Amino acid sequence: MKSLSCGCMGQRPTLVMSEQAVVAGIGDPGRARAPDHKFQLVRITDAATDNQVHKRLRGLERVWIDQPIYFITTCTFGRRAVLATNQIATLLSDEWRDAHDRHGWAIGRYVIMPDHVHFFCRALDAKSLPIFMQKWKQWSSKRMARELKVAGSVWQEEFFDHVLRSSESYNQKWDYVKENPVRAGLVKNSDDWPFQGEIESLML
Repeated sequence: MKSLSCGCMGQRPTLVMSEQAVVAGIGDPGRARAPDHKFQLVRITDAATDNQVHKRLRGLERVWIDQPIYFITTCTFGRRAVLATNQIATLLSDEWRDAHDRHGWAIGRYVIMPDHVHFFCRALDAKSLPIFMQKWKQWSSKRMARELKVAGSVWQEEFFDHVLRSSESYNQKWDYVKENPVRAGLVKNSDDWPFQGEIESLML
């Protein structure tokens, strides 16, 4: 965090510069967007405003101190439509369930589409998100090859993540994501799609 002063209408208010990372959102599943950075300038003119600013900055810090919920999307290599089967859905849900003890990540709700998956997760005493995703893909790929004879590469290397700030945004995001099979024309009602569920509760 940096501070600086500037003159304005005869006053010399303090400006507090807070750097806040912007996490890449979910857009086209075929493209990754690199994080960028934004700077927030807050002018402090008196003691009351000073208290308000520091409360706000402490709130920003809590975003990184607390354990946020991540929304993850990752696709199959070459967008192969191999995932929406009972056997693979069972295998993936088993791997997500084991992620708690094996990788230190809790997995919440998920939807398995033919060529990609959406799921929500939260770090416990965990490896970093990129390492977790790498290990999860390795474990699931090996099991698919060994148990289900799925040949060749299964997953794309990249994945897409978006940080959720509250239980409300988690529920709102889930309400949208669970309709993906309907939007894809696979079912008429989202409740009829068999390849979805919840491993653990991630409610904040």
